Amino acid sequence: MNTSKNQVLKISTSGSVDDGKSTLIGRILYDTKSLKQDKLKAIEENSIKKGYDYLDFSLATDGLTAEREQGITIDVAHIYFSSPNRSYIIADTPGHIEYTRNMITGTSTSDVSLILIDARNGVVEQTRRHYFINSLLRVKEVIVVINKMDLIGYDQQRFQSIIEDFKKLTENTDFKDQKVTFIPVSALHGENVVNPSENFRWYDGKTLMQVLEDLKVEETQEAAHARFQIQTVIRPKKESLHDFRGYAGKLRGGELKINDEVTILPSETKSTIKSIEFYDQQYESASKGSSITITLKDEVNVSRGDLIVKTQEKPLIAKELKAIICWMDKTPLLSSTMLYLQHGVKQVKSKITSIDYKIKSSFNGTTEKTDKLNMNDLGLVNIKVGQPLYFDTYKENKDNGVFILIDGKTNATAGVGFIQ
Repeated sequence: MNTSKNQVLKISTSGSVDDGKSTLIGRILYDTKSLKQDKLKAIEENSIKKGYDYLDFSLATDGLTAEREQGITIDVAHIYFSSPNRSYIIADTPGHIEYTRNMITGTSTSDVSLILIDARNGVVEQTRRHYFINSLLRVKEVIVVINKMDLIGYDQQRFQSIIEDFKKLTENTDFKDQKVTFIPVSALHGENVVNPSENFRWYDGKTLMQVLEDLKVEETQEAAHARFQIQTVIRPKKESLHDFRGYAGKLRGGELKINDEVTILPSETKSTIKSIEFYDQQYESASKGSSITITLKDEVNVSRGDLIVKTQEKPLIAKELKAIICWMDKTPLLSSTMLYLQHGVKQVKSKITSIDYKIKSSFNGTTEKTDKLNMNDLGLVNIKVGQPLYFDTYKENKDNGVFILIDGKTNATAGVGFIQ
């Protein structure tokens, strides 16, 4: 199944207060003609009401009322738009340290991350945290957007000095497959965002939108083994399909082809792929991200939550895990806390057996000993699960190396974990 025609590029954005993140997103929507007439009219009217002699594109993003009043972003908003080449989803994530959990939520599913820097302020503490989280979540494409260049007279030397400061951050990461691109812009005036500007004659790179358009989605993702977790077993009630037994789900990583030998976990039963289907279409193969139904040549017992893998590409199996946790609940996480661990569609009982350390809030890579994780803390913990889990490390397969922790009393998502 070829998904290249309808590729969606998922983008996360982060920046400090007043770096111009909302203005940048609004400018992209405006210059790509993605704003509806009523939205454009509202922007014009609000800009006049505020006495601006320019359009306030920050109004283009539909934030919460409380956010607009405070002039900050406190939740993850998703903005959708398209170009002639592809579709885009922007996760507009908050920059404040107290909303680290929101930023991780938005960044964890993104192909590329935009980190905004105010050219007047350069690299600040929040920049360090934003980059650390992107490296932790193994985002391969990071675009550093140095905004408000108009306020420093489009100074090339200042642009270069910010690049040098940022590159010092990259020296501390063990994620060497990451590509960092630096782009100078003025979002307010639409310079170098979608359209180039004469004020950047010294800059010989692409505009922000050109970089996004040229990115190949498959190159932003880690190569990984095929992992196909069953969401639904399909048994049609039609007499003509009496013998049909299909297994529906989303392919997480790798590729599956007809005649591939596969193993069903946890039963360890082996079979061969007979067909790969999507609605009434049949395909010879399916690639990562495809939502498909497969059939097998043998009559085997397969249930929701089972994992189908290529026989020569089996995952790890264990009842004890070591994971980086981002804790999201107001009640601190302690050793011996009992939670439900959800891995894909499979949910098992789990217990926190110990907390090794938490990552310091300076996000410079240092850690400190602790006996608990508070809300928005990141730390390394050990977890014991009630049933064997079939997993990969987050480094090897993001989709099969991540899980959420659920509070059994409130059924609320209490944390997200990245298996080490």
